[in-house]
Amino acid sequence: MTHGELMALPVTISLETANRALMLGRTTGYSLAKRGQYPVPLLPRGRGYVVSRYHLHRYLGVEAVGQDAPDAA
Repeated sequence: MTHGELMALPVTISLETANRALMLGRTTGYSLAKRGQYPVPLLPRGRGYVVSRYHLHRYLGVEAVGQDAPDAA
């Protein structure tokens, strides 16, 4: 995933998209999530999970700007 694609992500991201950003295969990503070992916090949504853009950017070292910053008003 390119830097531009990372910056254009919505506020919450599907586990599939997060796997792609983290260069994890589908099976590995879902297995880590199921075991509670996913590299970023997961948010339960319906029968699956989503990942916050903020936590994904933080894990990848992408600068948080504007609304991504935790203390932004």
